[in-house]
Amino acid sequence: MEVQLTREQKGFVREAIESGRLRREEDAVKEALSLWEDRERRRLEILIAVDKAEASLARGEGRTVTTQEEARSLAEDVKRRGMARLDAEQHPRA
Repeated sequence: MEVQLTREQKGFVREAIESGRLRREEDAVKEALSLWEDRERRRLEILIAVDKAEASLARGEGRTVTTQEEARSLAEDVKRRGMARLDAEQHPRA
């Protein structure tokens, strides 16, 4: 496979190699593909979560928020769970 990079992209890769961040041009492509795969995997997880949430709402399992305090509490709960999940993904326990 042959890929044409822009002048800026070539410079970016060259700088990474010169700084020791990467060894070869191929490493840049591999890292870019790995990041793309991760992003697509997370995108799919989000789509699955949205589908589950929509199905839950369709079954009447939704949660009604009527006050600002309830909204704040829900937002904090979502944030807390999200941060815990992010921490677990970044620091898996053996």
